[in-house]
Amino acid sequence: MTYLLLAEKPSAAKNFAKALGGMKGTFNGIPYMIQTLYGHMLEYVEPHEMVDPSEKDLFYAWTPANIPWDISKLNWKKKPQVTTNPATGKTTSKSAAIIDVKKAAANASAIIIATDKDPSGEGQLIGWEVIQTIGWKGDVKRLYFIDESEKELQKGFMNIEDLPHYSKDGEYVKADVRSRWDFISMQLTRLSTHVAREKGYDFVVRQGRLKSVMVKLVADQLSLVQAYEKKPYFEVKYVDESKNVFARIYEDDDTFRFDNKAAATSDLASYSSSTIIVDGTTQKETVPGKLLDLGGLASILGTKGFKAKEVLSTYQKMYEDRLVSYPRTEDTVISMEQFKEMLPLIDQIAGIIGADKSLLTHRMPRKTHVKDGGAHGANRPGLVVPASLDALTSYGPSAKAIYELLAKNFLAMFGENYVYNSIKAHIEKHPAFTSVITVPIDLGFKAIFDADKETSDIQDDENISTGFGTQGIPIVTEGVNKKPQHPTHKWLEKQLSRYEVGTGATRVSTLSEVTNGKTALLTDTRGKLDLTQVGSVSAVLLNGSYIGDPKVTEQLFKSMAAVGTFKMSTKEVLSTATSLILHDKKVFYMNAENLYAAAGKPKTEMAPIVQKEKTTGIYIPLDKEVTFNREWNGYRFSDQEIRQLLTGNTITISGKHPASGTPFTTSGKLGEGSYKGNKFWGFQREEKSSNEYTAKNAPFPMSWSGYTFKQVDEQVLRSGGKLTIQAIGSNKKPYSVDVTFELDTYKGKTSWRIKPHFKSSSASTKSTEEYTRTDAPFRPEFSGYKLTPQDILDVRAGGKILAMPISSKTGKPYTCTLSLELESYQNRKRWVLKPHFTK
Repeated sequence: MTYLLLAEKPSAAKNFAKALGGMKGTFNGIPYMIQTLYGHMLEYVEPHEMVDPSEKDLFYAWTPANIPWDISKLNWKKKPQVTTNPATGKTTSKSAAIIDVKKAAANASAIIIATDKDPSGEGQLIGWEVIQTIGWKGDVKRLYFIDESEKELQKGFMNIEDLPHYSKDGEYVKADVRSRWDFISMQLTRLSTHVAREKGYDFVVRQGRLKSVMVKLVADQLSLVQAYEKKPYFEVKYVDESKNVFARIYEDDDTFRFDNKAAATSDLASYSSSTIIVDGTTQKETVPGKLLDLGGLASILGTKGFKAKEVLSTYQKMYEDRLVSYPRTEDTVISMEQFKEMLPLIDQIAGIIGADKSLLTHRMPRKTHVKDGGAHGANRPGLVVPASLDALTSYGPSAKAIYELLAKNFLAMFGENYVYNSIKAHIEKHPAFTSVITVPIDLGFKAIFDADKETSDIQDDENISTGFGTQGIPIVTEGVNKKPQHPTHKWLEKQLSRYEVGTGATRVSTLSEVTNGKTALLTDTRGKLDLTQVGSVSAVLLNGSYIGDPKVTEQLFKSMAAVGTFKMSTKEVLSTATSLILHDKKVFYMNAENLYAAAGKPKTEMAPIVQKEKTTGIYIPLDKEVTFNREWNGYRFSDQEIRQLLTGNTITISGKHPASGTPFTTSGKLGEGSYKGNKFWGFQREEKSSNEYTAKNAPFPMSWSGYTFKQVDEQVLRSGGKLTIQAIGSNKKPYSVDVTFELDTYKGKTSWRIKPHFKSSSASTKSTEEYTRTDAPFRPEFSGYKLTPQDILDVRAGGKILAMPISSKTGKPYTCTLSLELESYQNRKRWVLKPHFTK
């Protein structure tokens, strides 16, 4: 009996190998092998590839007329996921890694899904979809773990559970229906983008379960802020020697508030100084606030200038080194076992963040914070305590702030309850004037951290005082109607939590997504949220929609959970997607008329998208009906030319380039072409060999590296001149470069092209002999394995570290040791990481 463990990513595979004794071996009497996955290994194929060939055209076009799809015709086929490096544009398929799993499974008696346990069931989906793809028919089991410490991974291995068929596995079914629903909902993005482009907005308008709710909530709150009108009022109140204020409780039909100060001053004559009567004193206690989830943590850090994307990335790196607990937990408490593990560390953690250890006197578990039944436990510091906060800086800009905030929140539960007196009093002559003050007796946990206060986006209205005076004096006070608060990360987190929409980690990752990139819907400035123009367009379209309604999304999340407990069928939940799209399609187009007024007009150079004129006929050589654009490059084909094209003849046309106005003459005929992987029928220009062209008539590009050529630019370059332009580099930053238009060979192909001329530069470097192992610059990464701060210290001290890099040939991880050595490369010495392999 040999178990094949599927780890979710290389770092997890490394931790399993460390806990069990290697990438393969025997643990607890059971032979095992470890195989790494790389997150999701599969993705859905395009919709038209999921249907019968006879239905292909309907699903291929993605036109509004064909939306919503008939999802009963989809077979939900998947393919190995292909990722693209944004810097290099290089694509990588995960097919080889799936083949490796299949090869390893040939020698296994059971496959163990050893991925993370997510509230959404995502870990289960990652494992099962690979198992289904390789055609495995044997036993499938599950290994659960709280974190990736050696103890927990070993404990998980000794408690492996059997899994039923995937169709009976609730975690998988729940994740699978969510995945399918999200795929179907992509139609909403296509619809909203189509609506926007018809009005001249040249951008993608993304929609989705959580992102649309976020945009709608923010937009509605901003509308309240913009509609606010300040309305001052005046009324009589009493104040005592300690500046405590006594006021009447105002209701809508009361007459003691006035629009002007003169009227209130006149009313003041009806009141005189009076004795203060204390009605009673009640001693109260408050327990520490709940442990923060990742959403609450990120909302607080947002006010300090840390973006959601950065917090999410940094937290994940810290988790992988066990400095913090599992990020994507849904738990709000920790288990008794986790409490016992952490208890010996609290003084050490307090020392790291500078907390007063004398306040940590509540060393018994609180029922409000410690309770069995969870999985990973609430977010908290990890079992590895850093040497100092400064030692965390290598993980990311927010690392110190993450640890300090997480530690304070966790340590607060070891503080005593907040104890205070609540004292109520009134004005003797006029009992309607009352006041309630809070007099602290023992700050308790609040002296460490107050989670409720930190996560609140509303100013604390607790009336802290030392006590009441003896005499109240009437005065005229000025007030103003309450202004709606500007939406912030904290505010949004509260709204989403109220509707139970998404987990804390999901909300953070979605906020990161919608506040980054060219199609960002929101801006995040130190936690303050606003709409981009794309977001404004989205918000207008979402008015009256289902996808933007938090109550609808709340119910959808509950329905998906019900599928996981087999109280609802997958078909029932997926049908809600079709109904929603059908409803929101009408809403989007109806709201389109309000776009200019609410979102502003598109850029002046943009014009509403005009659908190109189409023509349809029988292409005689194939006896096939085809549809194609009647216009090509600004030239409109005549009826006679259409007939010639349909008979397969070559025609010659002359016109002017629509952008530059440059005259052109070219020949071509009707044929099937391809653009970005999509096939189409249209006029196909005959390609000439490069020596048939000159600089005057060779095809000229409209743009190059982010720079769009003007007509005068083209004239300069075609005449043999050199032009200095501002291009955009792969790092998204502008740079100046000289370009020419000439016959050039690039990647083995000779053609007329824009050729850059870069200026040479030189830089002096410090001599290698001036460095030692302790201060030499080197790249702390080897074949995909990134060194931790401790790894760096070890190799600088002359030691060797255990590493698990990725093979460039097989894409699989392997084990070796690394040391920092002075090596010669191309007649130059440098300090590099050197691998050492065991025989």
